[in-house]
Amino acid sequence: MTDDTAEELMARMAEGDREAFTLLYRRYRPDVYRFAAHYCGSLAQAEDVVQDVFVAVIQHASRYRPERSAVLPWLFGIARNYARRRRSERPMLPLPVDDAAAVPSVEIDPLAGITRDRQAVELHRALRELPGRYREVIVLCDLHDLTYLDAAGVLGCAVGTVRSRLHRARAMLTHRLTDSPRLLSPRLPATRAVL
Repeated sequence: MTDDTAEELMARMAEGDREAFTLLYRRYRPDVYRFAAHYCGSLAQAEDVVQDVFVAVIQHASRYRPERSAVLPWLFGIARNYARRRRSERPMLPLPVDDAAAVPSVEIDPLAGITRDRQAVELHRALRELPGRYREVIVLCDLHDLTYLDAAGVLGCAVGTVRSRLHRARAMLTHRLTDSPRLLSPRLPATRAVL
């Protein structure tokens, strides 16, 4: 694997270097996919968005300006635009609760596992129900650890707007999760004491 920076790979791509595209794709596809999956709420739509993003990158590599944004936030901006289009074109399909369910494991405390699963389901549901402008800042800042400045670049807004939306989004999530009756701990069946 090459030690080229993402910016160098973009410059090489703009000159028609196919290997540079392959390296960039391998490096950033997982990040773009995760962003799209969280944004769209559908793994199938996320796959489509990833493909759209990297086709756009091939076609428009020469439009990238390193002085305006790092490569990953630039890719997230493209993904956001395609994800918005996808969400408006097709109904949203929910994310599966747990992709790791296919992996065999031993649950030491099944009650804790049930509670954790319920919490994950409720978090995904609450995130999907947030208005788009709040969901996207949670996805960018909290799930992808982008700085406020990078998130502002992706969203095309001021840093203060990112901060205020993130604050509001977190409050909305907290409210939805604390008010959710589905997050109550599962109750064990009542048993009689044997004396």
